[in-house]
Amino acid sequence: MKKEVTQAKVKIRKGDLVKVIAGDSKGQQGKVQEVLVAKSRVIVEGINLVSKHTKPNAATPNGGIIKKEAALHISNVQLVDPKSGKTTRVGRKLNADGKLVRVAKISGEEIK
Repeated sequence: MKKEVTQAKVKIRKGDLVKVIAGDSKGQQGKVQEVLVAKSRVIVEGINLVSKHTKPNAATPNGGIIKKEAALHISNVQLVDPKSGKTTRVGRKLNADGKLVRVAKISGEEIK
């Protein structure tokens, strides 16, 4: 019998401002470009850059070495509170319209 793998609830979304809390890029901030839910990873703008060797093609006629963002594990980034600018955990609350929204645990501010 095969065991089903369940995925944890992802609390970080595309467009969120996050801070890297572990690894080589520790302390840097950037916007989330992509969330890879199945792999529990995020790609953050300008962070965790790797050198990629490319062959010449139509897009890059000369080829060469380009810098590209690599994925970080989601546990190594933390959301930045929109009010205080500090890192915060994410909670969920019902707003006035009765819709479930994400809120910052530190300030209680709604995360847009």
